Amino acid sequence: MKQFKGRIVAKGSATAKALVSHNGLNTLASFQKALQFGDKTATCGDQNNPDLYGKQMAGKALCLPRTIGSTTGGLVLYCACAMGRQPACMLFSEPIDSLAAAGAILQDVWLKDSSMPVIDSLGDEFLSYVKDDMTITVKDDGIVEVSD
Repeated sequence: MKQFKGRIVAKGSATAKALVSHNGLNTLASFQKALQFGDKTATCGDQNNPDLYGKQMAGKALCLPRTIGSTTGGLVLYCACAMGRQPACMLFSEPIDSLAAAGAILQDVWLKDSSMPVIDSLGDEFLSYVKDDMTITVKDDGIVEVSD
């Protein structure tokens, strides 16, 4: 097991299997099927992200460097949470962008029945170390544990 310390963007704890992207996450392209067409598993629809395309994001520990894409990014994350189609947590190796942070904070503040802890600034070593299907545990203090 290896531990990483990051900055808490949205509080909470979670344990889930890792889903790793080494590219930026285009929130709109990735979650479009989940939001528009009722895909409850939130299958990634972004063909430009070979790490995630076609994989289930709901309930996973989504590990990524950053988000990319349109200004709808925060609203897309908030809506995915409101519909119960969010990742178990989002873990950023880099500092989070303002749009993704807005979605994370809005779901944390406004949605009482939703939880999606978000930790950023985990560092390049985090993203190099973590692999798909490793077990991720996010603790309330911003510690992220990664184990096989």
